[in-house]
Amino acid sequence: MKDTDYTFGTRDDPPDGQDNRLYYRLTARARILVELEACCPEPRGVPVASGRELACIVRDLSASGIRLLSREKLAAGALLSASVYLDSQAPPFTLTVEVVWCRPHGSDYLVGLRIIESEQTEYVEWTEAVAKVMEAS
Repeated sequence: MKDTDYTFGTRDDPPDGQDNRLYYRLTARARILVELEACCPEPRGVPVASGRELACIVRDLSASGIRLLSREKLAAGALLSASVYLDSQAPPFTLTVEVVWCRPHGSDYLVGLRIIESEQTEYVEWTEAVAKVMEAS
Protein backbone atom coordinates (compact mmCIF):
# COMPACT_ATOMS: atom_id res chain seq x y z
CA MET A 1 0.00 0.00 0.00
CA LYS A 2 1.49 3.28 -1.12
CA ASP A 3 0.64 6.62 0.48
CA THR A 4 0.07 8.13 -2.98
CA ASP A 5 -2.84 5.73 -3.54
CA TYR A 6 -5.00 7.59 -1.02
CA THR A 7 -6.37 11.13 -0.66
CA PHE A 8 -8.98 12.72 1.61
CA GLY A 9 -12.53 13.17 0.30
CA THR A 10 -13.98 12.92 -3.19
CA ARG A 11 -15.40 15.30 -5.75
CA ASP A 12 -18.84 13.72 -5.44
CA ASP A 13 -19.16 13.96 -1.65
CA PRO A 14 -22.77 14.51 -0.56
CA PRO A 15 -23.97 18.11 -0.12
CA ASP A 16 -23.94 19.66 3.37
CA GLY A 17 -26.35 18.02 5.78
CA GLN A 18 -26.48 14.70 3.93
CA ASP A 19 -23.24 13.13 5.10
CA ASN A 20 -23.65 10.69 8.00
CA ARG A 21 -20.02 9.61 8.09
CA LEU A 22 -18.34 9.32 11.47
CA TYR A 23 -14.78 9.35 10.12
CA TYR A 24 -12.80 11.01 7.36
CA ARG A 25 -12.85 9.04 4.15
CA LEU A 26 -9.90 8.27 1.94
CA THR A 27 -10.34 7.97 -1.80
CA ALA A 28 -8.57 4.78 -2.64
CA ARG A 29 -7.27 2.59 -5.40
CA ALA A 30 -8.65 -0.55 -3.85
CA ARG A 31 -10.92 -3.34 -4.85
CA ILE A 32 -13.41 -5.48 -3.00
CA LEU A 33 -14.97 -8.89 -3.56
CA VAL A 34 -18.43 -9.09 -1.98
CA GLU A 35 -19.82 -12.56 -1.36
CA LEU A 36 -23.42 -12.49 -2.62
CA GLU A 37 -24.05 -16.21 -2.18
CA ALA A 38 -22.17 -18.31 0.34
CA CYS A 39 -20.56 -21.61 -0.51
CA CYS A 40 -22.81 -24.56 0.24
CA PRO A 41 -21.39 -26.96 2.81
CA GLU A 42 -21.17 -30.47 1.38
CA PRO A 43 -20.57 -33.87 2.99
CA ARG A 44 -16.94 -34.98 3.28
CA GLY A 45 -15.34 -36.13 0.08
CA VAL A 46 -17.68 -34.11 -2.11
CA PRO A 47 -16.35 -30.87 -3.68
CA VAL A 48 -17.73 -27.75 -2.05
CA ALA A 49 -20.13 -25.81 -4.29
CA SER A 50 -18.70 -22.38 -4.94
CA GLY A 51 -20.51 -19.23 -3.92
CA ARG A 52 -21.01 -16.11 -6.02
CA GLU A 53 -18.79 -13.07 -5.58
CA LEU A 54 -19.13 -9.61 -7.04
CA ALA A 55 -15.94 -7.68 -7.82
CA CYS A 56 -16.35 -3.94 -7.18
CA ILE A 57 -14.22 -0.82 -7.24
CA VAL A 58 -13.80 1.09 -3.97
CA ARG A 59 -14.61 4.80 -4.27
CA ASP A 60 -13.60 5.76 -0.74
CA LEU A 61 -13.06 4.11 2.63
CA SER A 62 -12.61 4.70 6.32
CA ALA A 63 -12.10 2.56 9.39
CA SER A 64 -15.87 2.10 9.66
CA GLY A 65 -17.16 2.09 6.09
CA ILE A 66 -16.63 1.72 2.37
CA ARG A 67 -18.33 3.34 -0.60
CA LEU A 68 -18.11 1.27 -3.76
CA LEU A 69 -19.29 1.11 -7.34
CA SER A 70 -21.23 -2.08 -8.14
CA ARG A 71 -22.65 -3.57 -11.34
CA GLU A 72 -25.51 -5.03 -9.29
CA LYS A 73 -28.03 -3.56 -6.88
CA LEU A 74 -27.42 -4.64 -3.29
CA ALA A 75 -30.23 -4.85 -0.75
CA ALA A 76 -30.08 -2.36 2.12
CA GLY A 77 -29.64 -4.17 5.42
CA ALA A 78 -27.90 -7.20 3.89
CA LEU A 79 -24.96 -8.60 5.87
CA LEU A 80 -22.23 -9.85 3.54
CA SER A 81 -18.71 -11.21 3.71
CA ALA A 82 -16.13 -9.18 1.83
CA SER A 83 -12.45 -9.33 0.92
CA VAL A 84 -10.84 -5.91 0.57
CA TYR A 85 -7.57 -5.54 -1.32
CA LEU A 86 -5.77 -2.33 -0.32
CA ASP A 87 -2.57 -3.33 -2.08
CA SER A 88 -2.05 -5.70 -4.99
CA GLN A 89 0.92 -7.24 -3.17
CA ALA A 90 -0.78 -7.87 0.18
CA PRO A 91 -3.45 -10.42 1.12
CA PRO A 92 -7.00 -9.06 1.42
CA PHE A 93 -8.73 -8.07 4.64
CA THR A 94 -11.64 -10.40 5.37
CA LEU A 95 -14.54 -8.33 6.73
CA THR A 96 -18.26 -8.50 7.43
CA VAL A 97 -20.17 -5.55 5.96
CA GLU A 98 -23.72 -4.25 6.09
CA VAL A 99 -25.28 -2.56 3.08
CA VAL A 100 -26.47 0.80 4.42
CA TRP A 101 -27.67 2.30 1.13
CA CYS A 102 -27.63 1.57 -2.60
CA ARG A 103 -28.57 4.05 -5.32
CA PRO A 104 -28.34 4.17 -9.12
CA HIS A 105 -25.23 5.76 -10.61
CA GLY A 106 -25.43 5.68 -14.40
CA SER A 107 -25.70 2.03 -15.43
CA ASP A 108 -24.14 0.94 -12.09
CA TYR A 109 -24.89 1.50 -8.39
CA LEU A 110 -23.14 3.44 -5.65
CA VAL A 111 -23.25 1.44 -2.43
CA GLY A 112 -22.48 2.46 1.14
CA LEU A 113 -21.20 -0.29 3.42
CA ARG A 114 -20.71 -0.27 7.19
CA ILE A 115 -17.93 -2.50 8.47
CA ILE A 116 -19.21 -4.73 11.25
CA GLU A 117 -16.91 -5.58 14.15
CA SER A 118 -16.61 -9.35 14.39
CA GLU A 119 -14.12 -11.73 15.98
CA GLN A 120 -14.20 -13.98 12.89
CA THR A 121 -12.87 -11.20 10.64
CA GLU A 122 -9.83 -8.96 10.38
CA TYR A 123 -11.64 -5.93 11.77
CA VAL A 124 -8.80 -4.88 14.12
CA GLU A 125 -6.16 -5.27 11.41
CA TRP A 126 -8.36 -3.25 9.03
CA THR A 127 -8.74 -0.33 11.43
CA GLU A 128 -4.99 -0.35 12.08
CA ALA A 129 -4.17 -0.34 8.36
CA VAL A 130 -6.58 2.54 7.65
CA ALA A 131 -5.19 4.53 10.60
CA LYS A 132 -1.66 4.01 9.30
CA VAL A 133 -2.60 5.32 5.85
CA MET A 134 -4.41 8.34 7.34
CA GLU A 135 -1.37 9.24 9.45
CA ALA A 136 0.85 9.13 6.36
CA SER A 137 -1.53 11.15 4.14
